[in-house]
Amino acid sequence: MATDYDAPRKTDEDVEQDSIQELQARRSDKSSGVVDEDETEAAEGFELPGADLSGEELAVRVLPRQADEFTCSSCFLVHHRSQLAYEKAGQMICTECAA
Repeated sequence: MATDYDAPRKTDEDVEQDSIQELQARRSDKSSGVVDEDETEAAEGFELPGADLSGEELAVRVLPRQADEFTCSSCFLVHHRSQLAYEKAGQMICTECAA
């Protein structure tokens, strides 16, 4: 965007007055924040090409918890032992939940 350096500049007071006037004008315009469209209805009619995954099958190999891993008692995620913040009464807490 080009800037006209020769144009008179507004002071901070002018900018504040303009902002207050704009806010008051927006507040008096009741219909400016109203949205008539229902997001759910709009999303139902919108379909991405190739989005039909009903015939796809997800194949994931699940490994049991390893000897150097633990399950956090707060978030129930499996973490490496290096992520262990503390253990209290047999309850292991990860560094993310301890923060």
